[in-house]
Amino acid sequence: MKALQYRTIGAAPEVVTVPDPEPGPGQVLLKVTAAGVCHSDIAVMSWPAENFPYPLPLTLGHEGVGTVAALGAGVTGLSEGEAVAVYGPQGCGRCAKCAEGKENYCLRADELGIRPPGLGAPGSMAEYMLVDDARHLVPLDGLDPVAAVPLTDAGLTPYHAIKRALPRLVAGSTAVVIGTGGLGHVAIQLLRALTPARVVALDVSEDKLRLAREVGAHEAVLSDARAAGAVRELTGGVGAEAVFDFVGVEPTLATAAAVAAVEGEIAIVGIGGATLPVGFGSLPFEVSVYSPYWGSRSELAEVLALARSGAVSVHTETFSLDEAPRAYELLHEGKINGRAVILPNG
Repeated sequence: MKALQYRTIGAAPEVVTVPDPEPGPGQVLLKVTAAGVCHSDIAVMSWPAENFPYPLPLTLGHEGVGTVAALGAGVTGLSEGEAVAVYGPQGCGRCAKCAEGKENYCLRADELGIRPPGLGAPGSMAEYMLVDDARHLVPLDGLDPVAAVPLTDAGLTPYHAIKRALPRLVAGSTAVVIGTGGLGHVAIQLLRALTPARVVALDVSEDKLRLAREVGAHEAVLSDARAAGAVRELTGGVGAEAVFDFVGVEPTLATAAAVAAVEGEIAIVGIGGATLPVGFGSLPFEVSVYSPYWGSRSELAEVLALARSGAVSVHTETFSLDEAPRAYELLHEGKINGRAVILPNG
């Protein structure tokens, strides 16, 4: 089969031919219908050799949906041809966090060498992929694969971050979304669907601000040195009860700190690598700062249910597997509006 692999440190990913996988006991073989392209992959491919944590070659793709092609011995509850989404942040299944469905916070994943598909284990950018346990599969129940695949990360990650902040986002409150690309434009829709808060979107790109308005942002502000003042003015000087930074670089975190309200929350979702000083006097009183990671299995089911209801959708651009390296180039250049989706069998 064909697969997109990162094979050499510092080199571009390549489309190669690899052996067809076969499911062992407890495993499920999927024929991949769609795979999502994510900035996290670019971050992984930018790591230097001395810090690279995964064996190479690595088949990319941590967002995946497909149809069940074959079942390993002992697998029950699934049938061939069933359309499913893959829950990416897989854990041991036994620790206290996994017992809650929070495999994204598995306490033993590092110890046991458990890696998500595309982030250490073979991912979804291939004609077929293996899933180690049926519990990692969530039924699509009629959702279009292209529309659904970004929800497994670009939907689940902002949903998890926003869900924590819901008690603060009451009528009259303000939520700020910094970075309105792949995850951010979904976050805007989730905030509109789940809260009565006013949503203010910030981005450096006028195209992405246009998309932010299209998907429901009440206000769209250019993310520059004047952005914090603009948000303060919009809120009558109070600031935002919740700030979601989907970039995570020093300028955006500085803006997040400058616009947070007293008793507000700042979620650092983006993996830009910057940090935010927290201490008495460095932020407004009782501001909480947290860095969420992905989401739980039950939250993925909730996100898919929101999509079925029409409350959230993802702006997508599709590419064939052979075009996947170019999709990463366009993403790196900031030329993907929304989310790029690879069709390995398209």
